[in-house]
Amino acid sequence: MAARSEERTDVLGSFIRAQRQLANLSLRQLSAMTEVSNPYLSQLERGLHQPSVRVLRSIAEALNISAETLLEQAGLHKEPTVPNDDATEAVLRADTRLTEAQKRALLSVYRSYVEANAEEHS
Repeated sequence: MAARSEERTDVLGSFIRAQRQLANLSLRQLSAMTEVSNPYLSQLERGLHQPSVRVLRSIAEALNISAETLLEQAGLHKEPTVPNDDATEAVLRADTRLTEAQKRALLSVYRSYVEANAEEHS
């Protein structure tokens, strides 16, 4: 059981690091946004600590992702998630970092993958 907890902590840390890097934030910047110390965030990213729900929510808000996503990564949110095509498409449309042409291209690719997988599993 301890090994599984450590594995979850490692996965969570890697996920937080990847999301921070995708947001083009340094540890210092994320620390300032979350009011969580820079050394503690570094330890979280390296899988050395299991953060509290409060810290997870603060990180999620700063990274503009749902707290549920981080809670799932931490193994604290047990509800199974069902893919929601509408939500996925809404997120792509709302991303201000993308041009309208990029959004259309991503939506087209996304829809084609979803359709291909649905046909494959029919």
